[in-house]
Amino acid sequence: MDPFKVLGSWDPTLVNPCSWFHISCNSDNSVTRVDLGNAGLSGPLIPQLGRLTNLQYFLVFANEINGTIPKELGNWKKLLSLGLQQNRLSGPIPASLGQLKSLRFMTLDSNKLTGTIPVEVLELVLWGNLRTLNVSDNLFQGRVHPADPTVTTITQDPKMGSA
Repeated sequence: MDPFKVLGSWDPTLVNPCSWFHISCNSDNSVTRVDLGNAGLSGPLIPQLGRLTNLQYFLVFANEINGTIPKELGNWKKLLSLGLQQNRLSGPIPASLGQLKSLRFMTLDSNKLTGTIPVEVLELVLWGNLRTLNVSDNLFQGRVHPADPTVTTITQDPKMGSA
């Protein structure tokens, strides 16, 4: 749903989405940025988003996005920033997000995510470029201890590990 009509310029008949509002592209007309934060959007993230292989920024925070995080988002090998905070996402974090070796910021806070944080994602903190991982205000189990808190910020819910 799009109650604020932020997707009004999105014409699905166009081969090239680079003229759409809230979309940025590179010189090859490949989508590199999706900026739809605080846009009043609702509904699930679809697996086909994984086809945006040149994506560097995916920012859809503060909406009503629901459902699970598709494992296909792990195809975004050039992604630098993933902003999914303040939505209604549920289920586990897909281990495939651990394939995002270029990722610097992952904000998943204020959702309804469950389970544990996959080791593959935590390895991005230890050996990748991930500098900020915010998973606070979710329903995770267990506790995360950063290996070097001067390099990386891992924000966790204080309720974690108290179950």
